Amino acid sequence: MTFEELELDETLCHAVADMGYETPTNIQELVIPLAMDGRDILASAPTGTGKTAAFLLPACQFLLDYPRKQPGATRILILTPTRELALQVYEQAKSFTKHTQLICGVITGGINYGTDKETLSQNLDILVATPGRLLEHIEKETADCRDIECLILDEADRMLDMGFSTVVNQIATEARWRKQNLLFSATLEGAGVRNFAKDILINPEVVEANPSRKEKNKIHQWYHLADDFAHKQALLIHILKEQVTTAVVFVKTRERLQMLKDVLASKGINVCWLQGEMPQDKRNAALARFKSGEVPILLATDVAARGIDVPDVSHVINFDMPRKADIYVHRIGRTGRAGAKGTAISLVEAHDFAMVAKAARYMEEPIKGRVIAELRPKNKTPKITAKKKKVATKKKTRPKNKAKARASSKAKSAGKKAK
Repeated sequence: MTFEELELDETLCHAVADMGYETPTNIQELVIPLAMDGRDILASAPTGTGKTAAFLLPACQFLLDYPRKQPGATRILILTPTRELALQVYEQAKSFTKHTQLICGVITGGINYGTDKETLSQNLDILVATPGRLLEHIEKETADCRDIECLILDEADRMLDMGFSTVVNQIATEARWRKQNLLFSATLEGAGVRNFAKDILINPEVVEANPSRKEKNKIHQWYHLADDFAHKQALLIHILKEQVTTAVVFVKTRERLQMLKDVLASKGINVCWLQGEMPQDKRNAALARFKSGEVPILLATDVAARGIDVPDVSHVINFDMPRKADIYVHRIGRTGRAGAKGTAISLVEAHDFAMVAKAARYMEEPIKGRVIAELRPKNKTPKITAKKKKVATKKKTRPKNKAKARASSKAKSAGKKAK
């Protein structure tokens, strides 16, 4: 199937071709026709499979089919959980609409309110926003939701994790005249996302996309066992110097990030970084340096586990293992984007080894160990023993006095005969 066969406007097909896309991915084939029919959609797709285009293209097609008749406020609202993701969705929206007259805007936390005012004063066709900042503008009556015709929630599972459900529901109430809703999540497991969807969607089509072999992320995964923290640092330095073209290195805290940044600098390895409570201008500058290739190594806490969409990241390195298996999946999804090959390496001390097994079970893929000859671990790989499930059994109540039990049994038999 081609994008033309999806009945997209030629201006959109032209933009898609400019971006280097030849054929739709699985999630795009499934979602675009349904969205263009005006259906509400509850969709899940693995990271890196083209879900942003799956909601942007039908949104753009709607705007072209039903052009604005008079000046007004936002028509398509896209909510994202993080600033980085909002900016990247905005950039893609601009790329898809570059051969049209459609106007796109973005507002996020950390940006000057004057810039927001300038953005919101336009006749916006598409607005990408983070929930908290948009709600501030709604409460101040500087943002108008009455013209919103379609509400799109990207990475809804992340929104729930970050506690945005109440805010999103408030925004949805303000946009109550809308005609369509699309909700995208990395997973539909558990009741959380589906319950969230019940408040937003109306009789949605449920789409769960699995990428084909051709488009599936080809991420090679392995781990290196580290004896201690010093050994882990030595492994990282060797890998960055000998194996890596570009890499995102994940650490668990800001303190660890700052410490590791200084260690790598002392070894002549230049890095940029992303962490929580970082001013937006510095976040943007760090991402720009990384995307341009000026600095090939990005250190990040999990604030950047989602939303970094750089097509040629060769490696993801887990210097610290994440708390949960699904976070591991989101981290490694920063490499192997859109079917390209990528590598994910975890540096694991004994106390973190259980997470390797959990991640492998979650993905239903093996994660095997490897050894660097000159940095061979002294300790053996820990054994992970599966926890046995307790099977509940009903205890049989036996009379303590066997003679009384026999007498009782005889009495019952005699009673039956008498009847």
